[in-house]
Amino acid sequence: MSEKLNTCVIGLGSIGWGAGVSLLREGFPTTAVDIRSEALERFVAEGGAKADTPAEGAASADLVLVFVVNAAQTETVLFGENGAVAAARPGTTFLIAVTMPPSAMADICARLEAAGMVAIDAPTSGGSIKAGNGETTLMASGPDAAFEGVMPALEAFTGRIYRLGDTCGQGSRVKMINQLLAGVHIAAMAEAMTLGAKLDVDLGTLYEVITGSAGNSWMFENRGPHVVNGDYTAHSAVDIFVKDLGIVTSEAGDGCPTPLSETALALFKEASAAGLGRQDDAAVAKILAAKAGVKLPGVEA
Repeated sequence: MSEKLNTCVIGLGSIGWGAGVSLLREGFPTTAVDIRSEALERFVAEGGAKADTPAEGAASADLVLVFVVNAAQTETVLFGENGAVAAARPGTTFLIAVTMPPSAMADICARLEAAGMVAIDAPTSGGSIKAGNGETTLMASGPDAAFEGVMPALEAFTGRIYRLGDTCGQGSRVKMINQLLAGVHIAAMAEAMTLGAKLDVDLGTLYEVITGSAGNSWMFENRGPHVVNGDYTAHSAVDIFVKDLGIVTSEAGDGCPTPLSETALALFKEASAAGLGRQDDAAVAKILAAKAGVKLPGVEA
């Protein structure tokens, strides 16, 4: 297998787009698959190719990278009508970069292997900006042989690759814990900003102070400006954390208490039910602000 593998990216959301353009930037021939024609045309304008179906995209690929939203969508693009697996050459490597229950990931990887493919469980983190800069963090697990020959392509769109074991599901377990923290920290950011607004603290000043103090977190630093500027353009939507925190509480079950996750999940669910599901996840602050009777920047009273 040559260094410049033929790659196929299925799903041009914020992370998939970043991975795709990063692969192109490093000289990897890359075909994209997405249900949105405008996203495909943008990708072609960047120098990539497009395919109408996962089967078409995977047919000539050495490495297929899946960046859809959930386990059900992964099932469809891999094994459904015009799915990638039936058309891929035996031995094709599939990297599944989807946040889903670890048990679902293990099952999908086992089915890929049974079909003669090579599977890597590799959810990502870092957000759209890092993805576009080729700095995504990859939480990867799978047999050592699965990584042979594909590492140059993986390094093209990642800043860090953590090898977390030789069994699919391990990467997804670590990503699940990451999402626990991310969701709780977004909810905490929203609560802090709302309290600041209620107490007539200037939110820009509050942001500046907290990001230089012990109370800071990556999510406060990243999402706080969305509230300060009143810009809820979705980079990661509220509904993503309805899904991801739902995975946390479901997989933890009764054996491990997750009270902070459950509280944050309830807030995200409330925001989704209020019609904010497709807005940026920082929009959970709107729910708390409404209850507190305060007006956040850019939000109609």
